[in-house]
Parts: sequence; C-alpha cells; structure tokens
Amino acid sequence: MRDKIYFASDFHLGVLPEATSRARELRVVNWLDTIKHDAKELFLVGDVFDFWFEYRTVIPKGFVRFFGKLAELADLGVQLTFFKGNHDMWMFGYLQEELGARIVSDELVLERDGKRFFIHHGDGLGPGDSTYKFLKSFFRSKFCQWLFARLHPNLGIGIAQRWSSHSRAANGGEEGFLGVEREWLLLYAKEQQQHTHYDYFIFGHRHLPYDVALGAACRVVNLGEWIHHCTYAVWDGEELILKEWKH
Repeated sequence: MRDKIYFASDFHLGVLPEATSRARELRVVNWLDTIKHDAKELFLVGDVFDFWFEYRTVIPKGFVRFFGKLAELADLGVQLTFFKGNHDMWMFGYLQEELGARIVSDELVLERDGKRFFIHHGDGLGPGDSTYKFLKSFFRSKFCQWLFARLHPNLGIGIAQRWSSHSRAANGGEEGFLGVEREWLLLYAKEQQQHTHYDYFIFGHRHLPYDVALGAACRVVNLGEWIHHCTYAVWDGEELILKEWKH
C-alpha cells in the first residue's frame, strides 16, 4: 500500500573524490530500493547533486544507478519532486521530461492528511548572509545562466568542480547545533509562524539533522545530509518522523 511520503536532501552526488561519491550514490540507491514498496511521494529537498547544469543537449555525466532507481520509482507511480538547492539550482526541464518530476525553485506549501507543510531547501532564509543572498539572485538570473551556457561543458563543469572542491561537503566537516536562538532556519520558521500557521517546516541545507518543536503545534525538521548522517524524514499519515538509514 502506497501511503508514505519521504523527504531527503543533500546527497551531494558528484562531490570529489569520485570514489566517495560512488559509494554515497550506492547508499542512496539502496535506500530508495527499500522505500519503493510503500512510497507515494518522494521529495528531494535540494543539493541532490554537488553541481548540476543542463545544457540544451548535455547534462553532467554519472549518476546512472541513481537515475535508474528514480525511473523505477516513477514507473511504479511514485510522484517525484526536486527542489533547487544552492549546488544544483540550474535545473531546467530534463528531470521533468525524463522522470515526470516536479521542480520547485523556492518554497512549497503542501497540505496532506489535514496537516500543513512548508518545505524549502533552506539557503538564503533567515537573517544575515547578505553576500550569499546577492550571489543567489545573480546565479539564478537568466543572464548568468545564458553566460554559463556559452562555455564548453568540459570547461564549465571543470570550473564548477574546482569551485565545489572548496565546499563544506568536499572538506567533510560536521556541523554543530547553534542553539534555538541562533539557528537561522529556526528563526525564519518562528517569523513565518507569526502570521501563517504551519504544522511542519522541512528544510535541508544545514547539513545537520534536527527536530525542534515551536510551541505545541509546530515542528521544524532539518533533514541533514548523506555524507555523515544518512538521515531522512517520513510522513505516515499521522506523524512526521526523522530517521537515520542504517546500511
């Protein structure tokens, strides 16, 4: 019976070194294989790839096993939704055409089983980080995308991989919880909750799994990542549970 909704983020497939990326891809594929029997919907909440750009006739090579498993889920009737993260914001039509996936650029408000969900990758939310917020608006601009598309894929993807090699995913550092008064996604959720009620906020980006209550009727769930934690969330129709996949 297909009655569960799954949420995961920050696989960072493709982050160097290649051997660790392939091993992580196999972990993700094995996890997807375990959920294919009861999944109704699958939400991948950003940074699925460490870099992604769709040229008109070219996409980054690799991820064959991952795409194959997603195709199997889609053929079984599982609705796939991809969120653009800060590493894979240049998604256009390929995943929609090949997998029937829905692509979400920013937030998605979802109502299921009488509950209201606010879902976003999490980048650029909350106070501060004005430099990144400016860069995000530039990178998402049509002009920047047009400019990058003018580069030969060997050059463009090579530049992106060198840029990515300096990211936190590539350097392997684990993140610590800053406290409820300093975690910017919690601050953002509190602000949103003042004028619109949500039962659940679901984020990625932070690379730290947590489940924090905002009062008696709201929870903020950060999905974590698949470099150290292999965490995901599942909605069973009554409760949202943050889990770690044991492989």
